[in-house]
Amino acid sequence: MELFWYLVLMFMLAMYVILDGYDFGAGIIHLFFGKTEKDKKAITSAIGPFWDANEVWLIASGGVLFFAFPTLYASSFSGFYLPLIMILWLLIFRAIGLELRGQVHNRMWERIWDKAFGIASLLLALFFGIALGNVVRGVNLGMVENGVSAHEPHYFFLPLWNPTFDPMAEHQGIIDWFTILLGIIAVVILTMHGANWIIFKTNAAINSKLKKTVFRLNFVLLALIIVSLSVWHIIDPNPFRNFLEHPWLWIFPLMTAIGFGGLFRVQTFKKDITGFLCSSLFLFGGFASTAASIFPNLLPSTNDVNPSLTVYNVAAHEYGLGVGVIWFIVAAILVGVYFFIQHKVFKGKMDDVGYGEH
Repeated sequence: MELFWYLVLMFMLAMYVILDGYDFGAGIIHLFFGKTEKDKKAITSAIGPFWDANEVWLIASGGVLFFAFPTLYASSFSGFYLPLIMILWLLIFRAIGLELRGQVHNRMWERIWDKAFGIASLLLALFFGIALGNVVRGVNLGMVENGVSAHEPHYFFLPLWNPTFDPMAEHQGIIDWFTILLGIIAVVILTMHGANWIIFKTNAAINSKLKKTVFRLNFVLLALIIVSLSVWHIIDPNPFRNFLEHPWLWIFPLMTAIGFGGLFRVQTFKKDITGFLCSSLFLFGGFASTAASIFPNLLPSTNDVNPSLTVYNVAAHEYGLGVGVIWFIVAAILVGVYFFIQHKVFKGKMDDVGYGEH
């Protein structure tokens, strides 16, 4: 039963990365490519009817985490308290940037909320990438110092950074050279993902420029992936052990490679949706590959005193997990119906939606 809820949680997080990921990417595109009012309108129209529904996946993931893995929930929400509050404020500013821009037709007012929307989207992409880096790297559970655990085995707290920016330090920070590398990768791929969504949902004048941008950024992404893979062994001496023990797991890196290869052909695709499907496949495969590489760990321990938090030692009672399956099925049906209706109503190009105009 623990494995079932782990798969549910990973699927929901992957859906959040894909769906709200293109919102973040669109915000980054808005910040750097939205030069004219027409371009800005096209970008916001592409995500306007979808962005708030996409964020539900994050809330639902938090609910599943609280219900199925309460110890992990308690540990991570206390240990990552500072960055979580920063993410909350960024989500707020991103939302009000979209909603308040059209309330007053004043050039300075519009510029302020344009910047709020774009910068918040950029920082959210960066912080979520850094968050993934923290999970891959692990944390000092129990706040062990000189071989002695100062707190409970599942407790930790991280400052925003430490003076050395060293991921292997005894007392790490949220930001170090490894986590910032994954954060930059997240910014690059989500920018490409957002560009592909805008191409798919609009006939904007900037679409041809966005296709060229996606193609060029793919080379940047390739260089970053090579660097990240080459330094991964510093963080984890044997990062591919699960793939060697269970060869079927290689399907996830294969999905990542197929999506990545497709992005090099984004300028030649006849159907606008193809580029978005390629970046979605890359994100899903990359996220699944990362989860598979650290399984069964959910939050690795960087010390030898306290064990890592795993799928099995942080799960709720078997009875509660079993009862929850019934309600999950009901919720899954409702969410499926909602998303079907939403995308049915807003199918096709969104240029004339006029989101944010009041």
